[in-house]
Amino acid sequence: MANPVSLSLVDLTAELHAKKLSPVELMSAVLARIDATNRTLNAVVAMHDREQLMAQAREAEARLTRGEGRPLEGVPLGVKDLEDTAGLITSHGSLPYKDNLVQRDSVQVERLRAAGAIPIGKTNAPEFGYTAITKNLVYGVTRNPWNPDRTPGGSSGGSSAALAGLVIPLVTASDGGGSTRIPACFVGAFGLKPTYGRIPHEPRRLWYFGDTAVHGPLTKTVADNALYLDVTCGYDRRDPKSLPHPGYSYRAKLAEGVPRKLRIGYSPDLGYSVVQSDVAQAVYDAVRVFEKLGHTVEEISGGPPKLGEAWGSFGSFEMMAAHGHLLPEHESAFARAVLASMRDAVNLTPASFARGAEARLALSNWVGSVFERYDLLVTPTVPYDPPPAKGPFPSETEGRRQLAWGVASFTIPFNMSLHPACSLRVGLSRAGLPIGMQIVGERHCDDLVLQAAHAFERERPWHPHWPVV
Repeated sequence: MANPVSLSLVDLTAELHAKKLSPVELMSAVLARIDATNRTLNAVVAMHDREQLMAQAREAEARLTRGEGRPLEGVPLGVKDLEDTAGLITSHGSLPYKDNLVQRDSVQVERLRAAGAIPIGKTNAPEFGYTAITKNLVYGVTRNPWNPDRTPGGSSGGSSAALAGLVIPLVTASDGGGSTRIPACFVGAFGLKPTYGRIPHEPRRLWYFGDTAVHGPLTKTVADNALYLDVTCGYDRRDPKSLPHPGYSYRAKLAEGVPRKLRIGYSPDLGYSVVQSDVAQAVYDAVRVFEKLGHTVEEISGGPPKLGEAWGSFGSFEMMAAHGHLLPEHESAFARAVLASMRDAVNLTPASFARGAEARLALSNWVGSVFERYDLLVTPTVPYDPPPAKGPFPSETEGRRQLAWGVASFTIPFNMSLHPACSLRVGLSRAGLPIGMQIVGERHCDDLVLQAAHAFERERPWHPHWPVV
């Protein structure tokens, strides 16, 4: 097998359990891919000791030989550097945290490890996950496997580059405003932002008042995503907002297929987004696949209120609360944009908070009205091609002025409304870069989002077509 990392996660685990591939061979292949690609991609930024990793691979092989293999036995795991992994530094992409060695796993990593995965190292992320371009002052710039001059997105950019570059077969991601779906779009992977609370958060230094950021799977295929959810979802007492286990397997739900004829609302722009013409055409063509499958598709006009500024203000306030104590001593160590955002937090008055809260309620009401009429909502994921690896974001698209937060114009609303949403590849742009389509479901209907995406994937498969790095 030339590169076992090119397999989907489902196929890879099947090969391991059938003993057609050994965890030792797989670990060796992953380490070789890191060595071969990291100068180009800069996706992996910290690693465990290689001899220890090979020893863990041999232990996994012994368990498989004894018939004691767990679902992800022996699968190497890359962890986004905003999330804790025992024995590694969680830098948050921030110089003041460059020596922040942690002693325990996040809940998500803990569950992946319990399922047999082997955490091997950290994948790069922008400072505090602040932006959709992955670069920071600790580890530098991460690049897109499809074109290293472009970004793989953010904030899960290191994970998306490692996945699509066929470097690591299993990665973690998180999404507070599009940070799983945007990288999934930019590298042509499948990313799910689950219903809030589906995968528990790790314990925090402060009580977490926000409810927009979620952990979620970033994978090659829809079935891989379902497998990931099956081993990570369910209540944990350390996260009071986590949801109970749904009582079924997401992989089993995929096997059942779409349960009924669906009513699908399609919005090309949510009433405000400025969309690149080839992106718009690709998503328009892709949504017709659902009509071919017997579902009803209707284009809807209008959209929710613009929430980019409110989302940014609330995020700045939370970031300042969590990290502002470092400013007196380490102010010069923060990136300028992050520092400016933290300082903006002092401008959040009760009146501005109220305006944002009113807009969020209006958003919830709008999304609620959509789901009174439709089972799913479909939009583009990102309105344009991946920006340059170092930025900036485009100020205009095909002569039309672009929104300041245009990269997340389709994703932010569903973090704010708590609805599950995914991104899947629907083609390549004129520049030869992946285009993503977003499918949004009613709250708690993660299974229906996955079922619809799986039905599309069977008609228009994107795996195993990945870039060569």
